[in-house]
Parts: sequence; structure tokens; C-alpha cells
Amino acid sequence: MDENELKKEEQPLQDGKQLVHKKRRERVIRKGRLKQERFRNFVRFFISLALIFSLIYISKAKGWFMDKSSFNTVGGTSVEIINNHIVPSVKILAVLKNSNVPNVPIYMARTNSIKKEIMKLTPVEDVYIRRYAFPARMQIILRERTPVITISPDLKVPPVAFFSADGTLVGKEFMPLNKNYKTILILSYGNKGDDYHKWDLDRIKDIQKIVRYIETYSGEKVEYIDFRDPNNAFVKIKTVNIRLGKLDETVYKRIERLPSILPQVKDVETKVKYLDLSWEKVNYLKLK
Repeated sequence: MDENELKKEEQPLQDGKQLVHKKRRERVIRKGRLKQERFRNFVRFFISLALIFSLIYISKAKGWFMDKSSFNTVGGTSVEIINNHIVPSVKILAVLKNSNVPNVPIYMARTNSIKKEIMKLTPVEDVYIRRYAFPARMQIILRERTPVITISPDLKVPPVAFFSADGTLVGKEFMPLNKNYKTILILSYGNKGDDYHKWDLDRIKDIQKIVRYIETYSGEKVEYIDFRDPNNAFVKIKTVNIRLGKLDETVYKRIERLPSILPQVKDVETKVKYLDLSWEKVNYLKLK
């Protein structure tokens, strides 16, 4: 048998050994990969269990739950009230007592019922409630109505009510107002002829317009308007008390006469009781 024949016989043997070796190596690699995959699955399972138990523990942590007495005291750490310049905090807490303190984690607490109760307070225009955790607490942010007119029966009596810019009447339970509010003082009994309880937004705007007219044509601030006799209204400015009479469609024309009359009032040496603008074409000074 020559060399070529021997080589042809040896070649299949070598190829067979290589194939067996390759198959063994592939089995070893597959076993290694299978072990790695099992280990990864075990690690994933362990991490998942750890996460689940951690979430359960965190969700039940004390920092997620509000104290049961949160709605009982003013100035506590559980409830913070912001931007309430008219409504006292004690009144808001009194309303909150009608709602139960949430017995669920703060992030799950529903605040619609709380907002609805606070909105029943007349000066409140809107309410925003923010929730915080660790410690669990609420922040109640109020948007209150803007006072534009205050009502008093007499100059010696503090205002007993006010009208807001949207025409809402707010009663004496929310008085007195903060001094930072600049309002028009109206003297009215509320039970004679022109009951202020029946005023609407148009009436409020008319009063504001009259005040703007008088301040524009007189150059002075209005101190108050006396509506105790609605058919004989008076407006007080620094220089003089002005009698407007009935507030009909001619009142603005009558006010426009102020620039030509006020200099005469200042020149009068005798004390002036009031400047009469109640007549359509005639005006005169009433002396004391």
C-alpha cells in the first residue's frame, strides 16, 4: 500500500476525532450556558421577591399615613393652610372636621370631598390641595375673592359685610378685613328702601363707576358713600360732602360739574355742610 492510499485512510479518522471533540466542546458550552441561565433566573427571582417585600414594607410605612388628629389643631405639621387672608385657619379646620382624615397612604387619598367642604366658605373662590409624604401632610392653598366694597350702618361702626369683585356678599363672620384691602365704604342700614342684600354685580359696578367719576373730576379720594337714604345719596371727599341725590341716568353729567365748583368751595370762608349736585342744572352750597 503506497503513501497516497495511507493518507486517504488516515484522513477520515482524523475528521471523525475532530467532530467528536467539537461535539463534546459544544455540550460543555451548552451546560455552562444552562447553568448561567439558571443562576440568572434565580437572581431575578430573588430580586423580584426582595422588591415586592420592600414595596409592601414601604407602602405600610408610617410616613405615608396622616395622623388621625391632623384636622383637630391649628398650626400642626400635618395640615398647612396658605393664602387665607380673609378666612381664619380655625374656620377651615372646623370645615375639615366634617371630612375624615384619610386612612390610606397619602398618595392614594382623595381630596375632592375636602375641597368641596372648603368651597362652602363664601370668601373662597377656589382651593388647591397638595399632598406630601414622609411625613404625610397636606398643603391647602386658597384663592379668595377680592373685596371691593365694605358695608357699615354708621361711620362709628366697623364694617359688617363686604362685596367682592364678582358681586358676592360676604357676611360679618369673616369681618374685619385686613387693612391692606382698599375698599369703598358704603353706609347702609340694609333694611330701608335699597337693601344691599339684594344688590347684584351690576349694582356693584355702578357704584365703582360713580367712585371713579368723582375721583377723576375732583382729584380727591372718596372716603365713603352714604346710601342710608337711597333717594338722597351723599359722597364724602376730603374737601366737601357731596349730595348726589338719586342715582339716576343723569348722575354722571352732574358729577362732571365738579371741576368748576370745587374751587369755589375752597374759597368759601364759612363752613360748608355739603355741595348739592342733586339738581340736573342747578348746584349750590349748603352752609352750616
